[in-house]
Amino acid sequence: MEMISVCVIIGVVLGVCLLVRRLNELWYLVKLGGRAYKSLPPGDLGWPVIGYSFSSYKTFIVQEDPISFIQSLHSRYGKGGMYKTHLYGNPTVIVTNPEICRRIYLDEANFKQHYPKSVKILEGSSGDFSNMDHKIAYKVMASPMNGYEVLSNYVDFIEEVIAKGLEEWSSMMREPIKLVDEIGILFFKVITKIFLGSQLDAKTMVELHTLYKELSFGMVMSTFPYDFPGFTFHQLLKARRKIENTIQGVVEEKIRRFENDKTSEVQCQVDKLVVAINENGAKLYSNNFIRDLILGIFFAGHSTPAIAACWALLHISQNPHVFQKAKEEQESIIRQRPSVQKGLTLNEIKQMKYLTKIINEVLRRNTITATNFRETKTDVNINGHFIPKGWTVQIWNIAVHMDPQIYSNPQEFNPSRWDNYTPKPGEFIPFGLGSRFCPGSELAKLEITILLHHFILNYKMEGVNLESNNNQMPSPRPENCLCKIIRLS
Repeated sequence: MEMISVCVIIGVVLGVCLLVRRLNELWYLVKLGGRAYKSLPPGDLGWPVIGYSFSSYKTFIVQEDPISFIQSLHSRYGKGGMYKTHLYGNPTVIVTNPEICRRIYLDEANFKQHYPKSVKILEGSSGDFSNMDHKIAYKVMASPMNGYEVLSNYVDFIEEVIAKGLEEWSSMMREPIKLVDEIGILFFKVITKIFLGSQLDAKTMVELHTLYKELSFGMVMSTFPYDFPGFTFHQLLKARRKIENTIQGVVEEKIRRFENDKTSEVQCQVDKLVVAINENGAKLYSNNFIRDLILGIFFAGHSTPAIAACWALLHISQNPHVFQKAKEEQESIIRQRPSVQKGLTLNEIKQMKYLTKIINEVLRRNTITATNFRETKTDVNINGHFIPKGWTVQIWNIAVHMDPQIYSNPQEFNPSRWDNYTPKPGEFIPFGLGSRFCPGSELAKLEITILLHHFILNYKMEGVNLESNNNQMPSPRPENCLCKIIRLS
């Protein structure tokens, strides 16, 4: 009798759990109607409110293997490339098919950019930047970072910063360095020079770099965006406010300089924004817009390129045949250089074909922006599947780059896979596509190229804990990677 009672209790508990588990499904079945609900992509909306948020978090943070999340969807629902789920409070469609990814990236009529609240914090507090027409904002961000003529102005400075940095690292040979952080500081110097016209003082540079690390950590850990003491999101807001105050001070100093000295020369992008006026002679960009623009650019400009550069150094150091082939190419370029030439030129950088393949393979193998987010503006039908208005769409760049049907042995680091290979549209999307294509992509590749050039010719790496944990959020990076950089005799 007792056994029967236990079985009944277990059955009731399981039944209640199953019912609760299906509440999301029932809610959207009623909300959308049976016919529309059946047209949704295959998948599972999971538990009420939380959906599959904890499973996604566990995959990225605990297991450090986001591809396993996609593989589970493939095994359960087939490889159609679209799956419904429920993540971080929002009904979501995950997209892994390259053609569908491309279509969504380019379809601005039906999809708008959308990020979780913890990521949108980078837009700043004023709203001026996020509310501006994104095409205007993109032009403002991209103009100092793209194009042959523009980038050629920065080669000497970038080379100087990187050469000095490598020399300093090697002089600290007895002490290992945290590679991602050190590269981040170098690239931070570059981006501040481009946008501010001069480097920040050392104290401010270190303070901002530390605050941006807090911001990165906060975006990773802030699963629930509540602004209350004790929540990670609260700390995230505090770090952002400190960054805003620092940058606001820099912008105001620039404004005072132009107001006090009418002959001041425009030297950088912030100067251009400060003095810009419309057809009526009024100030074109608000101080808050300029501040929020710099806040976001500084984050992206030193964080993601630094992570990619770190992976590049690790891969070439762990693959001697790749290192040797790259070194032969660099030595060949140096041998052709006129004796009076002292440093790199953009023409020489264009000759680095194998180095370009290495960088492409790094961007594929260690996709820095694993996912991009969109939101449907209206009801959309794609490949026979219905996506309702207001749903989140996650474009999984990493799933495309690690698809064995596109890239054989995708886990292998193999720059030679790019020999005579041109990906089809949507198959290589490290910087996104369309009007939201990363405005700093060319600058990032230039920085990484110059770093690899000097490292390959003059240095080697000795690992201390190169097998350290690989944190996958907000970008996959070798967490706490310590190494020694040694100058070759």
